[in-house]
Amino acid sequence: MKKTTFPLSQVYRLLEPGPVVMVTTARAGRANIMTLSWHTMMEFEPPIVGCVISNRNYSFEILKATRECVINIPTVELAETVVGCGNASGRRVDKFKAFGLTPMAAACVKAPLIAECHANLECKVIDGKLVAQYNFFILKVVKAWIDPARKHPRTIHHQGEGVFMVAGRTIHLPSKITSRARK
Repeated sequence: MKKTTFPLSQVYRLLEPGPVVMVTTARAGRANIMTLSWHTMMEFEPPIVGCVISNRNYSFEILKATRECVINIPTVELAETVVGCGNASGRRVDKFKAFGLTPMAAACVKAPLIAECHANLECKVIDGKLVAQYNFFILKVVKAWIDPARKHPRTIHHQGEGVFMVAGRTIHLPSKITSRARK
């Protein structure tokens, strides 16, 4: 099979690992929502998440100042809302009102949960050393919520330029790591 070169500017489309999420922040009584796909798990327990937020985004300023947020995980039913939030600026738009989303009080942070999302992770910044150079925040999940009524949530995964993949079929294979974790 012959291979051709691939543009370096498009490499992210090959590696996008996790679902698109909606990050909520709050400052001075005003909540904001930001759509995000550049995140990664860094540790299992305690759960540590790394994410890149552009310093041009309104949420960057809020997260840097407050050092806390909620990572909300939507399902495919919210796909158009997710994209709409990603295409609007929180500087000018109250995204909860504009997109008909319901804020819920969090237990450990001031940023709200999004009620319509199937899971919500309350987070605090634990390391900001890479923020200035790479816009990379390291977050510790301090409280996690899930909607038990949703048995098989189908998340969306960004592949760039308006293209998304929907999580689908699940397979189970033996894993030594899984076996150790259950002991």
